[in-house]
Amino acid sequence: MRPDVASADPARFQSFLAFDFGLRRIGVASGTRLLGSAEPRGTVKGGDFDAIASLIKTWQPDALVIGVPRHPDGAPHEMTTKAQNFGRRLSGRYHLPVFEVDERYTSVEAESQGAHDVDAAAAALILEQFFREHP
Repeated sequence: MRPDVASADPARFQSFLAFDFGLRRIGVASGTRLLGSAEPRGTVKGGDFDAIASLIKTWQPDALVIGVPRHPDGAPHEMTTKAQNFGRRLSGRYHLPVFEVDERYTSVEAESQGAHDVDAAAAALILEQFFREHP
């Protein structure tokens, strides 16, 4: 991420789009700090930046949040790097702050809640976790 984004205070931003990154699918959710909750907004094909641009135009977020997967012990793995690269691409393309959230087990939690679109539900869980971590 750009240095000015990495040092940005997450508490000053109000509206967000969150992404549950995957190579084949990317779950999307939106939410606002005022409500402290997130709504699943569907799934886009992995790497479909035109679809992401359309979502950003529609929702006009102040900032973006991405889930970054890790091993159960917190150690990074191959997808950790890919998700972080995705975040850098978002920052560079859309000139919005991008914040990372440790997203271990969000897909499992979304499945256990019976989510119809697991990826979008996981993105909502990621954003709600961000709100809890950055009140």
